[in-house]
Amino acid sequence: MRAVVPSLLGLSLLCSTAWAVEPAPTSPAPAVASAAPTAPAPTTPPQTLPANKPRVIPAVATVNPNGQPQEVQPLTAEQLAKNKALQDLKIKALVKDQSVRLQQLEKANLEALAQNQELQLKNDSLGVQVQVLQSERSAQMFIYGAVTLAVGVLLGFLIASYAQSKRRRQW
Repeated sequence: MRAVVPSLLGLSLLCSTAWAVEPAPTSPAPAVASAAPTAPAPTTPPQTLPANKPRVIPAVATVNPNGQPQEVQPLTAEQLAKNKALQDLKIKALVKDQSVRLQQLEKANLEALAQNQELQLKNDSLGVQVQVLQSERSAQMFIYGAVTLAVGVLLGFLIASYAQSKRRRQW
């Protein structure tokens, strides 16, 4: 049993690493599909890679309005500035949204805390009421016991005196 568990564990590790690598595709798929006829994509000479390493398939970055692939051009300073300004605006909008959400959460938290305090006070007052009712109930039971004892003693005296009076009459 001691040898079976490590061997199964080792086998599962080997199998999991063998399945971790994706097989390389035999033919590259076209990156862009359109209804208009397209020009053949430039092909690169096949590279010899080991079978277990994945290949990088070149992808077309942009497509012009005609559906033709367009080469990637470096961005100009104006475009970089515009992109940075757009990103800054997006970040500011996210920060503003987060601050609004934070204020809403703080407000809801304060309301929940106030309600929690209210409920705790109500719980405390109900606990006091329960204790008062329990003490009243125990006092009531004590009184019932005392009355029962008194009635029993009184009945005992009455029965005893009646029995004695009957004996005297018989003599």
